[in-house]
Amino acid sequence: MIHLRDILRATKGRLLTGDENLEFKGVSTDSRKIEEGYLFVPIRGERFDGHEFIEDALNCGAMGTLCSHEIDIKSDGKKSIIMVEDTLKALQDISKYFLSRANIPVVGVTGSTGKTTTKELIYNVLAQKFKVLKNEGNFNNHIGMPLTLLNIKEEHEIIVLEMGMSNRGEIDLLAEITTPEVGVITNIGICHIENLGSKEEIFKAKMEISHYMDESSVLIVNGDNEYLGRLRERDTKYKRVFAGLRKNNDIYVEEIRDLGDKGIEFSILYGGETHDFKLNVPGIHNVYNGLLAIAVGIHYNISFEKIKDGLSNFYGNEMRMNIVSLDDDMKLINDCYNASPDSMKAALGVLESIESKRKIAILGDMLELGDYSEDAHREVGRMVSKREIDFLITVGNDAENIGKEAVETGLPREKVFTLANNEAAINLLDTLKQPGDTILVKGSRGMKMEEIVQYLQERR
Repeated sequence: MIHLRDILRATKGRLLTGDENLEFKGVSTDSRKIEEGYLFVPIRGERFDGHEFIEDALNCGAMGTLCSHEIDIKSDGKKSIIMVEDTLKALQDISKYFLSRANIPVVGVTGSTGKTTTKELIYNVLAQKFKVLKNEGNFNNHIGMPLTLLNIKEEHEIIVLEMGMSNRGEIDLLAEITTPEVGVITNIGICHIENLGSKEEIFKAKMEISHYMDESSVLIVNGDNEYLGRLRERDTKYKRVFAGLRKNNDIYVEEIRDLGDKGIEFSILYGGETHDFKLNVPGIHNVYNGLLAIAVGIHYNISFEKIKDGLSNFYGNEMRMNIVSLDDDMKLINDCYNASPDSMKAALGVLESIESKRKIAILGDMLELGDYSEDAHREVGRMVSKREIDFLITVGNDAENIGKEAVETGLPREKVFTLANNEAAINLLDTLKQPGDTILVKGSRGMKMEEIVQYLQERR
């Protein structure tokens, strides 16, 4: 329950109508998802203004609303209307207030790739000892994260939050709201380079997670990453922990056993002892995600046996390296949530590791790369030509460069198909696919390559 008095205190808002003793059952920014007894927070977007839907929300059961300007609605005085200067900032202020009242630690997770998987692995590890709150789906931004914090209950003991960004200052805002006790950075790649211009600027943007850390805080990073490894040379008031495959890390891997689509096993040396772990998700890249989760578990004094249980309980996310068995002994690797050169490399590695008669890579455009787009797509083409892959299908204008580079660096031309859209890829698969194939589908979210996935799954 959320007390109206607390909302007034957090936002410094003015109550126009209603009873300040009212308690709300929840908060929503979407008038279509309002439940009885909720508070509606209208947000101004680029193409809409939530204030236009205030009356709809109240008619659907909302007991109150925020607003940032005078509104003309019929009210019997039972509905609470709270005037604030900015409804979005008010939502963020409310969430910050509720977090401070709860007084529980936050683990913040960011990075160019692997954020969601790492967040889920950390959640599984922490859940072995604590009652944990996490953000779901894409609730990792300036709106979704505050809404997550408003779900804090008395039983929660710790929070793990994925923090997304596309520009400078966005992680800083999320960190200012939450003040993470533990920050985790998975890697620095070229996602969002169109907006930020260089890896150096991306590094600075991700490092905003540390802006509000003090001597009691710890930053856990992929120590093998070129940019994050530089932190070894910095003096910081917060503690740093480096995890990776190399021995100069605080937590490092002694041995890796790739089990293909069955997952991956690895051993680490820590405190003079060897500890063995199993992940049920494929790909060596997931070892890094697992190591970061292990480091968080160690920080919170979770036993290695419990950490092992937490890691082994994770089975992946839909559209993120999700391996599905189809008819005729075919396998589908559904990894079409997003794409960058780093995640393409990881996905191609998983495809190569799976035993099958033939391996088909269907790769779509990687978006938001700006001036780096051609070089990035050609880099993926070189990766393909070095892998044991039978057929390459590219989808989209930018992805043409994947095919061109793959051919120029050794992949036979007859094994490469350059197509304009998903429909063309589906038509090709009708004749190309055979029993025993493994098919990877990967591209940026905007390419909607789940259409290809759906086609394949409907023919199971």
